[in-house]
Amino acid sequence: MVTTNPFSALFGRSPFQPLLEHIVKTSECADLLAVFFDAALAHDWKKADEIRNAISQGEHEADELKTRLRMNLPNSMFLPVPRSDLLELIRVQDEIANKVKDIAGIMLGRCMSVPEPMVTPMREYLQTAIATVHQARKALYDLDDLLESGFGRNVSDLLITQIRDLHQLEHKADDLQIAVRRQLFALEADLPPVDVMFLYQIIDWIGELSDRAERVGARLQILMAR
Repeated sequence: MVTTNPFSALFGRSPFQPLLEHIVKTSECADLLAVFFDAALAHDWKKADEIRNAISQGEHEADELKTRLRMNLPNSMFLPVPRSDLLELIRVQDEIANKVKDIAGIMLGRCMSVPEPMVTPMREYLQTAIATVHQARKALYDLDDLLESGFGRNVSDLLITQIRDLHQLEHKADDLQIAVRRQLFALEADLPPVDVMFLYQIIDWIGELSDRAERVGARLQILMAR
């Protein structure tokens, strides 16, 4: 007999299925930000506008997944982990997609350029932040495997390793942020003050991508400890 249970339709085989779908969409938005950044550096604002629209669409789809989860999530007695933890996890994931959209929006709106000496370090900094998002995605998939395996030791050790790698990537992003800010400080006397102000903001927002990805790992650690 075909079931029409909305819980089954939402979660399928895994109680983490909506979270997995959401972080895939989030990481896709992050990947688009790297393409957007290259278009902005080339001053190809038509292409940048197209990519920004794609980011906005991805962020909207992530919002729909978040809303779907919130509306259909049952109480904790039907879940392997507390309902509140799942809601907090998807909230943290959603902040990543929101911040990607914010970065692309302000850079496009101001047709922002990056001083030539900062291009290479800024690109490395952004790529590291995006890598933390991908690492958070890997860790979430491992948690799903961990639940399926009944918290088998091998899968548990793998998840611990993934979260450790996530922390290391976030620490690397912090170091790169400090270096990029120092470079901008050395150049700011020769740049328009308003441009400097917005460049500092973009630097900070890129750092928030890695910070929020690390917070996904922190939430996963809490789930493991339950």
